[in-house]
Amino acid sequence: MQISKELDTRGLNCPLPILKAKKALADMVSGETLKVVATDPGSVRDFQAFSRQTGNELVEQQSADGIFVHVLRRR
Repeated sequence: MQISKELDTRGLNCPLPILKAKKALADMVSGETLKVVATDPGSVRDFQAFSRQTGNELVEQQSADGIFVHVLRRR
């Protein structure tokens, strides 16, 4: 999968990872992908809800060693 943009939000808690992702997605064109790296465990459900509410596709979610990776595709 080709990642168009990557965002490092490690150390930030809700709602900052979502807000930064929203801002980054606004600067992207339809079909581009955004990878967000976070340490907030709540980001898993936050990005699921964000995807449903905004129509941006949540392509992938992974977690390992306290790091949560979310990949979104711009609608």
